[in-house]
Amino acid sequence: MRESVLEVRNLQVEFPGDGNIVKALDGISFELRRGETLGIVGESGSGKSVTALAVMGLLQTPGIISNGEIWFRPQENANPIDLVKLLPQEMQLHRGGDIAMIFQEPMSSLNPVYNIGFQLTEAIMRHQNVSAAQAKQIAIAGLQEVKLLPSDEEIQQQYTDWHQTNNNSSKPNTSNLAQLVREHKEAMLERYPHQLSGGQLQRVMIAMAISCNPLILIADEPTTALDVTVQATILELLRELQQSREMAMIFITHDLGLISEISDQVAVMYKGKVVESGVCQQIFSNPQHPYTKGLIACRPTLESHPQKLLTVSDYMSAEETVTGQVVIQAKEPVQPAQVTSQEIATRLANLHQKQPLLEIRNLKVGFPVRGVFGGTKRYTMAVNGVSFDVKPGETVGLVGESGCGKTTLGRTLLRLIEPMSGQIIFEKQDITSLKGEPLQKLRREMQIVFQNPFSSLDPRMKVGEAVMEPLLIHSVGKTKQQRRERVAELLERVGLNADAMNRYPHQFSGGQRQRICIARSLALNPKFIICDESVSALDVSVQAQVLNLLKELQQDFQLTYIFISHDLSVVKFMSDRILVMNRGQIVEEGTAESIYQEPKEEYTQKLIAAIPTGSPERVRNRQLRAS
Repeated sequence: MRESVLEVRNLQVEFPGDGNIVKALDGISFELRRGETLGIVGESGSGKSVTALAVMGLLQTPGIISNGEIWFRPQENANPIDLVKLLPQEMQLHRGGDIAMIFQEPMSSLNPVYNIGFQLTEAIMRHQNVSAAQAKQIAIAGLQEVKLLPSDEEIQQQYTDWHQTNNNSSKPNTSNLAQLVREHKEAMLERYPHQLSGGQLQRVMIAMAISCNPLILIADEPTTALDVTVQATILELLRELQQSREMAMIFITHDLGLISEISDQVAVMYKGKVVESGVCQQIFSNPQHPYTKGLIACRPTLESHPQKLLTVSDYMSAEETVTGQVVIQAKEPVQPAQVTSQEIATRLANLHQKQPLLEIRNLKVGFPVRGVFGGTKRYTMAVNGVSFDVKPGETVGLVGESGCGKTTLGRTLLRLIEPMSGQIIFEKQDITSLKGEPLQKLRREMQIVFQNPFSSLDPRMKVGEAVMEPLLIHSVGKTKQQRRERVAELLERVGLNADAMNRYPHQFSGGQRQRICIARSLALNPKFIICDESVSALDVSVQAQVLNLLKELQQDFQLTYIFISHDLSVVKFMSDRILVMNRGQIVEEGTAESIYQEPKEEYTQKLIAAIPTGSPERVRNRQLRAS
């Protein structure tokens, strides 16, 4: 058995709250061995990130480690060090060098005013006794290792191929090639964070983390905001780096499906405690704790089609005692009925007979690229000749990677972005040229639920005011009391108490905020709603609750949805038909079942293959590949 590199014993972290002490971590213990990956999984607020920050010595005041030990063994057969007892200057010798961390949001972790070369070399020079030139070479090697930069040979080949294609002559000489390779590397180092995509930024963070050859790499939700395909690439990269460097890794996420793709051991956290731990395959094939069972069950799968998703509350109830202890009661869930193939066929046939509510004809949307003197040099086509129909009461799923044009298309349908050409026909009326009062009236019929519930609500407005705002703009309700009654009714319909209208957005969780955004979108009784990545920022358990809510509301109010997501399993659960979008065009269209069962396009097949299912079979296959 490999030697332990990190051992956490009875760790307790406290934060002072409204007159009392909040235990963010309540006596957790786990062990990490060399070359092993420990997955820590749980919902937001379970203590996952606090665990990582405690190990890194990055807890912010007023948070304190009130009890416990964190034993770190920097070298094999050496005496372990208790990181809790180290002075700040002593901890700096290990943080970033021996123990590195990849943070959840790379855009906020990198400084926007410095290029990535400066930020990479700064970290290297701080922990290694090297010159600036040597640090630059280490940074370049790191970017090549995380495959953000091609190897020298690949760069040379690219320039050779380009030279022969454009000049029809022999290969460029060696000195010219060497100069081109240097310039290519320098160009990457001189780029700023805003010039890179989310996946590229995460690779920069990984390169920075591994630049000093750490013994332990902590990855805190490193793929949460990424597409499933980019997510799969990052997971594969982390596996390769771990095996080649024999690093130990702690991988933190709220998604058990992701944990199955990368972890050897799993620790499941709930309200500051580790409620279950063990070998990854054992946890997935035979979970013991009701919380673990709930997390596994609440993620939609491609193989089944339930009428609703199970949630954690179907498996357990939790009550807090006067002393602050959480008492968990296990429940036997009632398995939801499956939607039969006959029911699906009947629904699709009924939808097919209806006249379209929305018709899109050859829609094109482009963004201008300015030239040297400010004029428009060319257009980048975000939506390029898209056509489709949406029937009343139907849910059309729109799936694809970031940058494929999904969000641009959704916003153009609501006239939040102006199209270059094409038609948007809503209820037999071409709305592409509407302006003024007619366009404002159209807003009552068409609404949108945005991706991020944190930025969708004004932090200075009470929730009641935010939901009431559309009623005021469109003069709905004769008196303030009538409008307040409407707001209370909407909040209760999405599962919130009417008292919530007197509170501010920061007093709610992410899932509750998204419910508030849904309530606001329903205020004017719309016929058509666009859900733009409306569950991608939520925990899988909260995601299941919101998806169930959206389905219930559709039945109750006969709503029509366009459901935008990069996650095909979520889209399949919600949708009647699916449109697969790539580079501004619809590349495949079909029923939800046919897209999954018989995908025709290689791009669609890649999206399906990248979905982390968390099935025991996938876990076993991954472990066989690793061995």
